[in-house]
Amino acid sequence: MKPEVRTTSPASHSRRRFLAGAGGAAALGFPMIAAAQKPLTMRWQSSWPANDIFHEYALDFAARVNAMSGGRLRIEMLPAGAVVKAFDLIDAVSRGRLDGGHGVVTYWHGKNAALGLWGSGAAYGMDANTMLAWHHYGGGRELLAEIYRSLKLEVVSFLYGPMPTQPFGWFRKPVRKLADLRGLRFRTVGLAAEMYQALGVEVNPLPAAEIVPALDRDIIDAAEFNNATSDLELGLPDVARHCLLQSFHQSAEQFEVTFNRARFEALPEELRAIVRHAVEAASADMSWKAIDRYSRDYLKMQDKVRFGKTPDALLRRQLEAWERIVAGKSAENPMFRKVSESMRAFAARACRWQNDTLADYKMAYRHFFGPGKRG
Repeated sequence: MKPEVRTTSPASHSRRRFLAGAGGAAALGFPMIAAAQKPLTMRWQSSWPANDIFHEYALDFAARVNAMSGGRLRIEMLPAGAVVKAFDLIDAVSRGRLDGGHGVVTYWHGKNAALGLWGSGAAYGMDANTMLAWHHYGGGRELLAEIYRSLKLEVVSFLYGPMPTQPFGWFRKPVRKLADLRGLRFRTVGLAAEMYQALGVEVNPLPAAEIVPALDRDIIDAAEFNNATSDLELGLPDVARHCLLQSFHQSAEQFEVTFNRARFEALPEELRAIVRHAVEAASADMSWKAIDRYSRDYLKMQDKVRFGKTPDALLRRQLEAWERIVAGKSAENPMFRKVSESMRAFAARACRWQNDTLADYKMAYRHFFGPGKRG
């Protein structure tokens, strides 16, 4: 097809010459200054296998920093195990073996149980986005920094990426009551391990990449991980055909980006600002991508997996167990109590507002897609 030929007036040509000149002047201005500087390359690692959507989120964050910095700062993101094991990531970043990392705070709960509150447990009724609101506006960020200082971890932490409620678990046989859980060898991590132990299971805190091989070799009987896409990519439907949805073991988790403190503070202020804004942009995009991908992969597994809602009796048992765990750890760990009380105070008002304000989305869904409606 021949291109359309447009006639232009001398005034239009004049405007084009002016804009071209202005563009050339701009190109000789700020972008040329940025291009003249040697790019600063940082080596990072995530806590996730290369084929997991979580590693994709890590790559998405790195891509935003790379693009927004105009090439002046370049993050190279490696998958879990490339330099260190997933659970060793924060130490490697703190010591400068890596410039930064992408993981979750609850992975470090062995250093201080209070860290498990960022992700594990019922979060006093907060969802993950409300948890992030507490972290950024309710004092959580300052408390996390205080804990890291007490542990002499030389990192700068940014939390982002609200995760949807995670499934209760994947099982080889149906689970309908508490007795069905007793004695099962079960994979979970963080403070969630203590919640499941209270339900009668034997916990094995395996990293993501080891879950399916352990199920396949009969090292564990059941497991939880995170979401439909990750669970499908890990291969959980191939080794466990029953999945219970809805749980309070990790109903408000989020991702963590960590920089080695010295290397972050050595960045020019404009690059530090770019990192902060890249975190926020990546958080929004991650939440949108999650809805798209998780819903697609959830449908893909319908013919192969028996999905069901976790019985309310088990959910109530989780809440009772979590309440006991929080009381016990608050009594023995002042920082745990400090974090828990801060979360509770924020949740009391934020969740009241949220529960009073939000419409019943299930009502709308049933209206449009219920029995007799077009799917």
